[in-house]
Amino acid sequence: MKNTALSAIHLALGAKMVPFAGYNMPVSYSGLNDEHLAVRQAVGVFDVSHMGEFILKGPHALDLIQRVTSNDASVLVDGKVQYSCLPNATGGIVDDLLVYRIDAETYLLVVNASNIEKDWNWIASHNTKGVEMKDISDQTSLLAIQGPKALATLQKLTAVNLSDIPYYEFRKGTFNGVEQVLISNTGYTGAGGFELYFPNETAEKMWNAIFEAGKEFGIKPVGLGARDTLRLEMGFCLYGNDIDDSTSPIEAGLGWITKFTKDFTNSKAFKEQKEKGVDKKLVGFEMIDRGIPRHDYEIVDAAGNTIGKVTSGTQSPSLQKGIGMGYVPASLAKADSEIFIRVRDKNLKAKVVKIPFFKN
Repeated sequence: MKNTALSAIHLALGAKMVPFAGYNMPVSYSGLNDEHLAVRQAVGVFDVSHMGEFILKGPHALDLIQRVTSNDASVLVDGKVQYSCLPNATGGIVDDLLVYRIDAETYLLVVNASNIEKDWNWIASHNTKGVEMKDISDQTSLLAIQGPKALATLQKLTAVNLSDIPYYEFRKGTFNGVEQVLISNTGYTGAGGFELYFPNETAEKMWNAIFEAGKEFGIKPVGLGARDTLRLEMGFCLYGNDIDDSTSPIEAGLGWITKFTKDFTNSKAFKEQKEKGVDKKLVGFEMIDRGIPRHDYEIVDAAGNTIGKVTSGTQSPSLQKGIGMGYVPASLAKADSEIFIRVRDKNLKAKVVKIPFFKN
């Protein structure tokens, strides 16, 4: 098990630790609901230093990114971020990721912790033009400070005007006395806030300063449990659950990050899917009958026939009802379609809804 630079702090705070993607990670501190609502209503801090970071550098860096990702990175300018995915050759997804343009020849790719080695090998196998690739995952700490009070908390620690950083943009600047911190207006919660990238050796200093700055707002540490319920309320995909090596971006509702203005891995097949339609689609659903949908529960139709599986599911702390996502036949993907979730041998009624579930 790897530890992040902040593992000792999590243990001192009494966090419940679990193995996750090869790391010893905090799943909860004060309790999932408490942490979840702290982010929705005030401010919470996630240690997500287990995520992977690659630097791609050189005159052919953009060309490599264009060939391995589904989105069109040519539209990026310095300081912009893009959500994208790495399609595989068989119609699925190697991983989803963020692409940061540092400058015309330098890009930062942020990938999922469980896929660091797989993604590195996949990108490297397409690196035919000598792009300089550097894996900085083990030297980099990443904190996500999320919630309506995140900006007021962080502004105390930097001269960079955080209000001037639009959604999905970033700046580099001095933060809490540490130079060249990457400050990104991104996150996985839908509650607003920032993500900070900095060297491991400054991690404890950063954590302590942020908690001091956020004390007046009731700042709380938040674990992986609430990270999952927050992202699910927004309908954000989780790799390994809602998307994987066998699901296409078109089936997953990620057509908006699949751009056919360029050639990329398997782009012809995805274009055909977009034009002709797909047999199954990822949908959001809300429970009508009382019950909590969980990952891998069967989705059935009115006649009791299995038509899919729940890919993500929970009791929503914000909405106080069961919500989930799963793949269903395209004929049942329209809003208000009736489906049933098999919970302990009972078929409980649910309906397909438009995501996000939680409307800010």
